Amino acid sequence: MLHGVRVLDFGRYIAGPYCAALLAEYGAEVIRVERRGGGEDRFVAPVSPGGDGALFLQMNRNKLSLTLDPMAEEGREIVRKLVATADVVVANLPPAALAALRLDYASLRAVKPDVILTTVSAYGRGGPLSERLGFDGIGQAMSGAVYMGGEPGRPSRAAVSWVDFATALHAAFGTLVALMSRARTGTGQVVEAALLPTAVALNGVFLTEQAVLRRGREPSGSRGQLVAPSDVFRTRDGWILCQVIGNAMFARWATLVGAGAWRTDARFRDDSSRGDNGAAISERMAAWCADRTTAEALSALEQAAIPGAAVLTPQQVLDDPQVQATGVLDPVDYPGLPGPAPVARIPVWLSESAPAARRRAPLVGEHTDAILAQLGYGADAIAELRRKGVV
Repeated sequence: MLHGVRVLDFGRYIAGPYCAALLAEYGAEVIRVERRGGGEDRFVAPVSPGGDGALFLQMNRNKLSLTLDPMAEEGREIVRKLVATADVVVANLPPAALAALRLDYASLRAVKPDVILTTVSAYGRGGPLSERLGFDGIGQAMSGAVYMGGEPGRPSRAAVSWVDFATALHAAFGTLVALMSRARTGTGQVVEAALLPTAVALNGVFLTEQAVLRRGREPSGSRGQLVAPSDVFRTRDGWILCQVIGNAMFARWATLVGAGAWRTDARFRDDSSRGDNGAAISERMAAWCADRTTAEALSALEQAAIPGAAVLTPQQVLDDPQVQATGVLDPVDYPGLPGPAPVARIPVWLSESAPAARRRAPLVGEHTDAILAQLGYGADAIAELRRKGVV
């Protein structure tokens, strides 16, 4: 669907690169521009002998790699020539860095009037912190998620970088809207996404409730506060998660755990009331789980049509038949690895639009010569650029 769309990816880590990867999955030609020797995000969680990391393998599949010093005079010229051929520039860089690299919108439009610039910042436009740098954790912390996700007196950050990924999704959505708009109007624009506003939006239910009712909720660990039971429970041989929503499901759950009288107990009359009294409900569920294996507990929940799932380790996720059946983990060959590595693909399936032919993440500068040749550089010119350290 996106065949013919060229994207220049100046992103780092997750928010920018994953946005570009989403576009690449459905056919956009994405050129990752990174430093000579590789950007710092190439080496997070290294898995290859050369140090290329698991994060890079996921964020940069289906992309071409061009190494470049964009601050060198010849490097600036290469960037200018690339921009002239591009539809989208993705750069999760601070405004000052964008200006220094001539990737700010004014500079880009001077080269390609209808270009789309997709940017990602930490804190969002305006405000006293707008120029500061930040990573996923700042969104988690400042949105209230770290506070509400912990135990009383002990806030807890999620290990998964959900703010980065959600911001990338918003950025990709905005980029697609901008491409659709340009198809109608012929005009490019700036697409902005940011970590903190994304995290605030995802935590919106608690923030709206606080503003209206001043509930002043306190953290409760894994136990949810809007419905119950909604918690993690120990079994005889592991852990499960169980979530019950709605009166009909709660009635089935109460019967299952031998608490039939609770179906008419005023403390548990609706989801909100059950959430407020969730500690008692979790205690009852914990006692029920303690006498059963994980398999026994999940089987009983399934028969009662109550959602439940085992708490899996990373290895158990890899071995899980349901995860395998979805095909979300795609075995990918990468130079230096002892065998194919399972790399998460984009978990979206369109009934009438197949994803583009998949390829592994690129080696450092793997496609530099081919890209420069496409821009009109001959073999001697490319060799001279290499001698000067420009590429």
